[in-house]
Amino acid sequence: MEVNLRGVTVVLGWCLCFVFGFVSCRSGERLQDFGESEGLLSYVESDAVSPAAPQPVLVGLTLIEGAAAKGAVCLDGTLPGYHLHPGSGSGANSWLVHLEGGGWCNTVRNCVYRKTTRRGSSKFMEKQLPFTGILSNKPEENPDFFNWNRVKIRYCDGASFNGAGQDEAAKLYFRGQQIWLAAIDELMSKGMKNADQALLSGCSAGGLASILHCDEFGSLFPKTTKVKCLSDAGMFLDAVDVSGGRALRNMFNGVVTLQDVKENLPSTCTSHLDPTSCFFPQNLVANIKTPLFLLNAAYDAWQVQESLAPRSADPQGTWSECKMNHERCNSSQIEFFQDFRNQMLEAVHTFSRSDQNGLFINSCFAHCQSERQDTWFASDSPLIGNKGVAESVGDWFFDRETVKAIDCAYPCDKTCHNLDFTR
Repeated sequence: MEVNLRGVTVVLGWCLCFVFGFVSCRSGERLQDFGESEGLLSYVESDAVSPAAPQPVLVGLTLIEGAAAKGAVCLDGTLPGYHLHPGSGSGANSWLVHLEGGGWCNTVRNCVYRKTTRRGSSKFMEKQLPFTGILSNKPEENPDFFNWNRVKIRYCDGASFNGAGQDEAAKLYFRGQQIWLAAIDELMSKGMKNADQALLSGCSAGGLASILHCDEFGSLFPKTTKVKCLSDAGMFLDAVDVSGGRALRNMFNGVVTLQDVKENLPSTCTSHLDPTSCFFPQNLVANIKTPLFLLNAAYDAWQVQESLAPRSADPQGTWSECKMNHERCNSSQIEFFQDFRNQMLEAVHTFSRSDQNGLFINSCFAHCQSERQDTWFASDSPLIGNKGVAESVGDWFFDRETVKAIDCAYPCDKTCHNLDFTR
């Protein structure tokens, strides 16, 4: 399978095929629910790098040695970890903490599968990761944050760093909240407690986590520290799918119930809504006190694939070509996506009224635009008006300008790096 990304083609072999289509290309056996398809999109967004691009810095994995004593372990009981590239010069006391994405597991069966992957066990995590986009150490690639202390916390719990408890029979540990706390404790001990400025970011499931933990992160620091949060592709909507059902709500309900997420959700939400509703950002963002920036594609590629038109909602495959390449959609299908965009704009309406918050919602079929270099900061990066993602986030963080950038509706934006899974 090839994925074409604005001139960059990624060839995906059988080992990744099942992640996107749920089915092992060797055996045809259905392995997991759609939450795991996040793995392919995260792979495409963060790892597909043009051969002509400068080689990114490789940053080693650090396991949190004292984590197990705090109950902070991955799904399989192994130690959680992170990658830290130290800051220097003017950025020596500034910290960027990025939460890795990678879907969710909502049943015992797919959590058991997940613990055999890097999304559920540090045994399978890469020992080094390339730092690109918002994590890059090069000023020409990451002008505002290149010399900060930049951290990527690995995701191995399957509930956006928010689960609790365990399933003894299946030998599953749902410890997302403890992993979050153990990682933050470790980073504070390594100098983050003295930060002059700090930014919590995350992509996809990590973008949801950055929303869920934003105020918690803000409370770690004195009022003299500039603290803000960035959610990239984390604005998952409680939307109706093409069959009239709610595929994502059903999946989130499984995550919240199985991993006992309720106790870690904000009481400002759970006091009047059910726990599953409080896992959806649209019911959270307006009440977050710490300044927050929402970076999202209006036609988020993951939500198109797995929330709006998943296989379960489209058994006849009517949407198969359209969701793989938006240029193959008919007018009624595009109209369905336009309605989804309208729902997203409505969901952020109250949030956007606050001067401290920021927005960059572009009309692209994309997912995770802060991790990839070509979408974060490059000569042909996506724009709204004449401003790209990195400049917009920097202007907002450093209070250079108010940023409330909302794109015109598809197909007006010609700067998008749209995902195309058909080539």
